[in-house]
Amino acid sequence: MNAVYLLLVVLIPPLAGAVVAFAPWRRRAHWMCFLELAVILNSVLVWLLLFNRPADTLTLIHFTGELSIAFRLDGLGTVFAGLVSFLWPFATLYAFEYMTKEKHERVFFFFYTLTYGVTLAIALSDNILTMYCFYEMLTLATVPLVMHTLSREAILASRKYLYYSIGGAAFAFIGMIFVITYGDTTEFLLGGVLNMSKVGENRDILQFIYFLTFLGFGVKAAVCPFNSWLPKAGVAPTPVTALLHAVAVVKSGAFAILRVTYYSFGTDFLRGSFAQNAVMAIVMFTIVYGCSMAVKETHLKRRLAYSTISNLSYILFGAALMTPFGLVGALSHMVFHALMKITSFFCAGAIIHQTERIYVHQLDGLAKKMPKIFGIFTVSALALMGVPGLCGFISKFYLASAAIESGNVLSYFGIGCLLISALLTAIYMLSIVVRAYFPTGEFREETLEGISDPNWMMLLPLIVFVIFIVGFGLFCAPLISFFGDIAGV
Repeated sequence: MNAVYLLLVVLIPPLAGAVVAFAPWRRRAHWMCFLELAVILNSVLVWLLLFNRPADTLTLIHFTGELSIAFRLDGLGTVFAGLVSFLWPFATLYAFEYMTKEKHERVFFFFYTLTYGVTLAIALSDNILTMYCFYEMLTLATVPLVMHTLSREAILASRKYLYYSIGGAAFAFIGMIFVITYGDTTEFLLGGVLNMSKVGENRDILQFIYFLTFLGFGVKAAVCPFNSWLPKAGVAPTPVTALLHAVAVVKSGAFAILRVTYYSFGTDFLRGSFAQNAVMAIVMFTIVYGCSMAVKETHLKRRLAYSTISNLSYILFGAALMTPFGLVGALSHMVFHALMKITSFFCAGAIIHQTERIYVHQLDGLAKKMPKIFGIFTVSALALMGVPGLCGFISKFYLASAAIESGNVLSYFGIGCLLISALLTAIYMLSIVVRAYFPTGEFREETLEGISDPNWMMLLPLIVFVIFIVGFGLFCAPLISFFGDIAGV
């Protein structure tokens, strides 16, 4: 396919969102159908690109020298673009039902769909300047979604998200400038682009700059100590938090770290340095911290948010190993965690939508009234724990295998962190399941009067996601092989 299609898939979502927001629609059903068809069409175009990858680079703006805004589809971009384009049509369908109780729907869906296009632009970026520009645009597109309800809590959460993102962007900007200065090109090339003759005696400085860059992009990936914005963002409507926590924002942060680690600075330059050890220590601490906080959290969506903080650092742990097998493990968990976490968040959203209950202790006995939702939630909980036969086990297995293969002493402590996390995940996820299926003696069934599973618009995406959670857990060899090709294994 022609490289022009790279631009088309980035433009269709914001244009469709603008039509929904500003055209004089007479009926809600009309703009819903239009938007869903536009999102599906865009996802189909993305998948056509994935299977017919253009060899050319599409340059939109050329500034000077190596500086340009350009799109290109490589292996790593294929994974992220494929993940985003698969999940977004289902997320949009789910959002139609959820947002029936919210105000300013059409404005919401404008920013919601705009985020789709911006996230694809990050996936398709040819160079670090392009990725940085759209990475910043992602912040601007998602801040209105976080503050959608305009409650005091939502406004404060959006401010915190904005301030943290701007601070992270400053560190990421420093890294970009050093890559431009000391690299042969700004493009993403597996193995890195740094010119060692330019680096000279500045090796330690460049490694420190990588550390700052990791922290900068790590803000959106919720690494400690820059993760407090993520639980606060749970005040947003569930379709937003699901994409914040599973796909768009946090995965863009993890994706950017994979880019700068493997494609800009290069693992040969970083492996064995203090920078590698520093980032590995941070992600290991974040893994344990996130799941520890989830155990004590009683608010349902915030518990899942802390779970996200922990699981995102699984991906970053794979990146910090700085080996081809580490990249395979990181990519597998990036994809599989997105499926598991969007499923658990959508289940939580369905519970809140149907019952208006937001705390774990309020879920007693709900499985009897919402058997489909809690059946699906149970599968996602088991997958997050890493139960064999589900996709979560596969990614954790490859991460642990990569840690052993790396030979880094710290990586063995990382395996211990993964095991601790698995235990704590079982506690904070199964406690929800047990309450729903086996209520305490104080439970009164009459309090569940009128509660039922949601309609098909919420259930269909969840059914599809749970099929893939099980499917990838049983038949993942082709996908893992593809990840190996990307990583050069």
